[in-house]
Amino acid sequence: MKKSIKDLGDIKGKRALVRVDINVPLDENKNVTDDTRIQAILPTVKFLTERGAKVILMAHLGRPKGEWNLEFSLEPAAKHLAKVLGEDVLFVKSPVGEDADKELEALEEGKVALLENIRFYKAEEAKDDDMTFAHELAKLGDFYVNDAFGAAHRNHTSTSKLAKVLKPAVSGLLMEKELRCLGAALDNPTRPFTAVVGGAKVSSKIGVLENLIDKVDNLIIGGGMAYTFVKANGGKIGCSICEDDQMETAKAIEAKAAEKNVKLVMATDVLAADDFSGNGTNKFVAINEIPDGFEGVDAGMDSRASFAEVLKSSKTILMNGPVGAFENPKFAEGTKAVLEAIVEATKNGATSVIGGGDSVSAAKKFAKTEDFTHVSTGGGASLEFIEGKVLPGVDALDD
Repeated sequence: MKKSIKDLGDIKGKRALVRVDINVPLDENKNVTDDTRIQAILPTVKFLTERGAKVILMAHLGRPKGEWNLEFSLEPAAKHLAKVLGEDVLFVKSPVGEDADKELEALEEGKVALLENIRFYKAEEAKDDDMTFAHELAKLGDFYVNDAFGAAHRNHTSTSKLAKVLKPAVSGLLMEKELRCLGAALDNPTRPFTAVVGGAKVSSKIGVLENLIDKVDNLIIGGGMAYTFVKANGGKIGCSICEDDQMETAKAIEAKAAEKNVKLVMATDVLAADDFSGNGTNKFVAINEIPDGFEGVDAGMDSRASFAEVLKSSKTILMNGPVGAFENPKFAEGTKAVLEAIVEATKNGATSVIGGGDSVSAAKKFAKTEDFTHVSTGGGASLEFIEGKVLPGVDALDD
């Protein structure tokens, strides 16, 4: 267990230096087009301001690669946050040094400031052990809060090094919820526990598959990675995506599942297309009999039914990856069916956790986030957490 802001004593008048993930999309007029990540940090911001802390937020936007590039300025995010909070947010254009000190001196109790993009500094992403930048940032706060689960897998100054020099170092409410929900699903699930693992490549999910086989009762494998398993078993996959160098891995995962008595649920039929745009011929075929010139793009009718049957009888569900190319509406029905089954299971008392960027996008597209127990805000971070890896941004916090 990591300490959270709930474990802090009296913080009135103290400066909270808070790492958040508000890497939000902007349109050509620099307006925020999706404020999900801003909404997600509000409980932490309000918890701190209501107790009289001076809240100084740190964040990144995009990948400016250590250059001062105002294309990646966080000023639009500051303006949007001010609108959402209904009060001014002090935007600090130079996060460290005398200018920052002067600007932040004026920050009153219960008020919020946002520092300019922390990735404008090369030292933020430096891979060395130099703590100079961490000590510079530490001067801005009296304690450190990490609420940026989406960046917790990065060993950057603001996500992990700073927690080693500015104490106490605790989690925010969003970070706490992420760790609790993902941790409970993986370490203490109500059974039966089913994981849906999809996406294009086996290679990007080896760690996920291997870690989950030790924990789940049912493992549904869908999406592009399924064709590597089919080909490994001698099936015809047409021109479907396949990693020939991962066929041995696929066989090893099947063997481990059998050894652990885990039910491996694979698609039996697919929607195959001869044009990935969806404007050619699309037809349902057996997954191991995809004709030449066609590729599998979505789970078939029988597969959707078998996936749904397993999901509806589950008590804990973790989804990491879609089961088809859902970005195209013509290839979205399989992923939609999976999500509908998860929503139904959740209504009937199951715990459901959606983790990973594509799964979250699909969940938002075909359902409401409140239809699930938890929708993770961390793409790469939730993937690494599910793999069982140590996240530097979590590890550095106080126990």
